[in-house]
Amino acid sequence: SCLCGSAPCLLCGCCPSAKNSTISRLLFTIFLFLGTLVSIIMIIPGVEKELHKLPGFCEGSGSVLGVQTNVDCSSFLGHKAVYRMGFATAAFFCLFAVLMVCVRSSKDPRAALQNGFWFFKFLVLVGITVGAFYIPDGAFTSVWFYFGVVGSFLFILIQLVLLIDFAHSWSQRWLRSADEGSAKGWYAALCAVTFIFYAASIAAVVLLYVYYTKPEGCTEGKAFISINLILCLIVSVVSILPKIQEAQPHSGLLQASLITLYTIYVTWSALANVPSKPATPWLWERAGGAGALTGVGVCPSVGADPSARSLRSSDHPQVNKLMLTEESGAGAGPGGAEEGGVRRAYDNEQDGVSYNYTFFHLCLLLAALYIMMTLTNWYRPDESLQVLRSPWTAVWVKICSSWAGLLLYLWTLVAPLLLPDRDFS
Repeated sequence: SCLCGSAPCLLCGCCPSAKNSTISRLLFTIFLFLGTLVSIIMIIPGVEKELHKLPGFCEGSGSVLGVQTNVDCSSFLGHKAVYRMGFATAAFFCLFAVLMVCVRSSKDPRAALQNGFWFFKFLVLVGITVGAFYIPDGAFTSVWFYFGVVGSFLFILIQLVLLIDFAHSWSQRWLRSADEGSAKGWYAALCAVTFIFYAASIAAVVLLYVYYTKPEGCTEGKAFISINLILCLIVSVVSILPKIQEAQPHSGLLQASLITLYTIYVTWSALANVPSKPATPWLWERAGGAGALTGVGVCPSVGADPSARSLRSSDHPQVNKLMLTEESGAGAGPGGAEEGGVRRAYDNEQDGVSYNYTFFHLCLLLAALYIMMTLTNWYRPDESLQVLRSPWTAVWVKICSSWAGLLLYLWTLVAPLLLPDRDFS
């Protein structure tokens, strides 16, 4: 019965007393990780062959993009399975995003659905997943691909906002600690971390030029790497200008180095999706093709999931307002967390929710779409429907997201100068 209550029994006995809202966010994030794990299993070659046994799963595959043709279904089984698992996970979180609209406190009957009934939620997720594998092929893959592209772009934008916030918070905390304690130690740590980030970025840029360009051709790769390198240099210089330092004493190279490293990572991810082989074919073949990039790409995307990041509070009120991550002090206190010596999750949302339920589920939905696109390497069948290729759409989404991140960070630097009447403290 505890699986249907507000405090799952598996967590009650072994974990310290925790706030109900924290446990709910953790379990919903575990549902996302579970869907990701199943998707990864689906693309394992041995499991992929077994998908032939699913009734109707391989029928009608001649219309993968809405065009009737003779196609070997085995080429797309893993691809189709990941798309359907991504659809099921996204549909699950979309359902809860709609159900939780305008929930203001745990006194709302729908709050019990958010914070309890975990066994039945799991059954709902399983039911949606099973149903997704019986969706007729038709144009499903083609249409859902574009849903994944849009959702992934929105996810990257939210991720960039949180990354920039994290960079500023990190620098502020270390500088504050330097003012309060051993200044030399904290400043040495700042310099060391900044140096490591810039050194890694420079090494990555060199490798990109070596392995993703060549003297003749690879014009797009050269342009993307050079443009992003120049933009990173610009934001680094701007971050230490005297006027910027006067308006924002906590701004500096630590934030710029972190943003630079992330931008180079996104640039590499974009170049890996260029619809032609890299300039050095032996590297591509030794890596096993683009499929080898899947595991590398999924790890940072899952780890940077805004829903997981929402478990912490930011130093900036505007980001907390966006994520609604401040735990409210209303409700039962820690003293009411134990019943008969058993640790329980206590209700801390009686007078107001600790986070926006709908926005939280929308973040999970977008994360599910991004993970789906990453696992499939943003691939879809080409015009001949004989091989899976990554379209230029994937490249431009990632490159534009890197530019958006740099512009957002630049705006956080110059905004106090352009809008002197506003308080940016």
